[in-house]
This record gives sequence, C-alpha cells and structure tokens, in this order.
Amino acid sequence: MKKFCLSLLLFVICGFAKNFAQTQRMVADKIIAKVGDKIILKSDIDNAIIDYKRQAADVQLPPNPECSFLEGQLVQKLLVLQAQKDSLIITDDEIDALLDNRIRYFINEYGSQEMLEQIAGKTVYQLKEDLRQPFIERQLADKMQSKILENVKITPTEVKAFYEKIPKDSLPFFESQLEIAQIVIYPKANKDIQTYITNQLNDLRQQVLSGKKRFADLAKIYSQDPGSKDNGGQYSINRNDKIWDPVFLAAAFKLKEGEISPVIQTKFGLHIIQMVSRAGDDAVIRHILIIPSVTNSEINDAKQKLDSVRSTIIAGNINFNEAVQKYSEDDATKYNAGRFSSPVDGSTSVTIDQLDKDIVPKLKDMKVGDITQPLSYTDDRGKTAVRIVYLVHQTQPHRENLKDDYDRVAQQSLGEKKQQVLETWFKQHVSDFYIDIDPGYKACKSLDFWFTAESTASK
Repeated sequence: MKKFCLSLLLFVICGFAKNFAQTQRMVADKIIAKVGDKIILKSDIDNAIIDYKRQAADVQLPPNPECSFLEGQLVQKLLVLQAQKDSLIITDDEIDALLDNRIRYFINEYGSQEMLEQIAGKTVYQLKEDLRQPFIERQLADKMQSKILENVKITPTEVKAFYEKIPKDSLPFFESQLEIAQIVIYPKANKDIQTYITNQLNDLRQQVLSGKKRFADLAKIYSQDPGSKDNGGQYSINRNDKIWDPVFLAAAFKLKEGEISPVIQTKFGLHIIQMVSRAGDDAVIRHILIIPSVTNSEINDAKQKLDSVRSTIIAGNINFNEAVQKYSEDDATKYNAGRFSSPVDGSTSVTIDQLDKDIVPKLKDMKVGDITQPLSYTDDRGKTAVRIVYLVHQTQPHRENLKDDYDRVAQQSLGEKKQQVLETWFKQHVSDFYIDIDPGYKACKSLDFWFTAESTASK
C-alpha cells in the first residue's frame, strides 16, 4: 500500500464520470473485488482509466494502471465503510453542489446541454441521479481521511530529521526564485470611444435580430475575448459561480432563450450577450466583447496616480500590502497581497519563466525591496494597464536547503508523516472488514497488502 493511500484517491476521483462514460461505450462487467458489502466492477476500473486519460491527457498514467486504480477503489471502499460506522454525514446540499459542478463541466466540454443529453442518451436529471451514489462515496471517503489526519502536525525537529535523511546527491536544484507583488490600475477610456463601441455593438445586435447575421459568426469576427472568440463567443455559466463578473451574470440571467441583451459594461469592456439555452441556474450563452482602447493621455493619468501611491509607500505612510487592498484593480493578484502565484503549485515563489515578458527586463537592475516606476503593459485579456512592481524576495540558484526552502521541505515532511499515519490506520482497521479480490490481480505488487489482509481475514 506504500505511497498510494493519499494519491490514489485522486485517481479514483477522475473516474467519477464512469456512469456517464458507460452510456458511450460497452465494457464487459465482472465483480473483481469486495470490501464489506461494497463491490468493485471491472468496468469501474476500465472506465476510470479511460476517463482519466481523457481528463488528464498531459499526465502520465502510473505503471500497471489497472493495479493502481483497483487499489484506489479498495482504499475508498474501506474508508467509506468506516465513515458509515463512524456516522459521518454528507448533506444533500453538498452532493447537489458537486453534481451541478460536474454537469457544468460536461456541458462545457460538449458545447451545450442538448449535445450532452444527445451523446449520453439521458437527461441531465438522469445523469445526476446516476452520479449521486459515486459522489456520496467520494465525499464520505474524503471526510474519513480528513478525520484520520486532522491532528497530524509537523515540528521543526521533524522537518530537519526528514531533510537530513535525503541523500545529498538527490537534493533538487532550484533556479533563482522570486516573490513579486504588483499594484495595477486600468486607465479609463474616454466617453467618445465608449460611445463609438456602444454604437458598433448595437449595430451587430441589430444584424442578428434582423436575421442578416448569426451571433456566433459575428463573435468570431469581432469579439476580443480570447477565451470564447473561436467558439463563437460561447460559455456555459451558472448563476452561483463566483468566477463570473456579477454585472455580466445579472445581465445574462435576465434574458430569455434567443434574446440578446442591450450593451452592458463590465470590468472587461463592453458586451452584448445572447441567451442560447437555460435550465434553472445553468445557462449556455454567447457574447461579443469589445475592449475600449485608451489614449496616451489616459495612460499618463494612471501613471501619475500610481506614482503618487509609490511615493506614499516609500515615505512609509502605507505599506505595500495595504496599498494593494486600497488601490489595485487586478482581481488575479489583489486578494493575494498583490503577489504573483506559481502555476505549478500555487505558491508565491515564481521563476523568471513564469512571469510575463513585460516584467522580466525590469528585474535585472532591481534589489529586494525596490519598487519600479509606473509601467504600462497589456494584460492577458488584452487590456492596457499600468502597474508598479515590488521585488519582495529573491533566492539565488541553489540546491534545496532548509534556509531557502523550509516551507517546501516542511510540506514534504508533513506528507510523509500523513502517509505513515494512514498506513498505520489501515493496518489496524483492515481486519475489521471482509475483503475478497479476484486472484487474477495477484501479479499486482501494489495489492500485496490487500491480498495479505484477505487471507488473514479468511482465517
């Protein structure tokens, strides 16, 4: 069971589309394992592997994936049974929220609710009911694992001991890492530009309403939203999703199917929205976004404002974190004290190649604690913005060590300790449950623990 108690639950989660997958492919069924009164089918494993490949195409499967995914199911079933013994509760609201998220994922993947239902051969309601029990088991297993591990902590002494066990020639080498924060202001376009774009969008809206043009075709030509332009401006949205601009959501859900909104303004620019289809809080919409351009005069106004903010920070009248909260208009960093986050692990330590190209040239002459003069740039949505950048911390290229990498080593040490606690828990509790595994899987070395438990229980 070594190394799989924590990680295999993640593999199992990826297979929770199996009931949906079974509507698209025929898989010969056979009971290959039992834990208590819970059964594991061969199709559970086969479909989980297929779905994992589809959803995580860039992640390599483990060797002998049938063995790994079966172990993941055995782990989950035992945790579910223990959760039921301990009377852990999953509310209907929790499950309904998870089901809604999964259905939205499918709708987004297949383009519309109608296409999803056509491919699945079932209604959305039927799909949710098919997925309900697997999602209940997933949540019970997660809650049981959290209960087992809730009191596991790590001390500095344990971190040091963990680090000293690592062979010195195995320590990873890290390139220079930086912690960088920013305060961003978006220059405001003048009213003449906004009026011009509003008229342009109204003209596009009229072309669709008159039947001269299709909304999707116009979106491909005119929309400046890189996330939906090539898909005819289409998105699947939910009224309760926090990722959407609230003004955009409110305007969308006022529409009836086929209706097109008047021009609306959000923090992204000016839009018109078409309601394609709607089912309660879920909807498929199309939109056309046009971003108002700004002049040098407006950019300079934003620079002057940020220059004043910078001077206030340097004078010590406000610290950078407070200034971020007060002045920054960038949602991606504002709520993280202005810090950039690594796309790899979400930490605030980033490498040069993870930064946007506009920042990199400015860093070579900066020392820790420096704040740049206001800089104009184009963000990832194509909007012109102005920012000041603060170099919070920087490491030199180095081998992993406790001085520069304590948090990273501590997380690794904590992960190992949790692994050991889980393994101990399984050894103590596995004999409490009936286990039966198809002998055809005896070649799976990762299942040795479970076959031993099976033979012990049978005696």
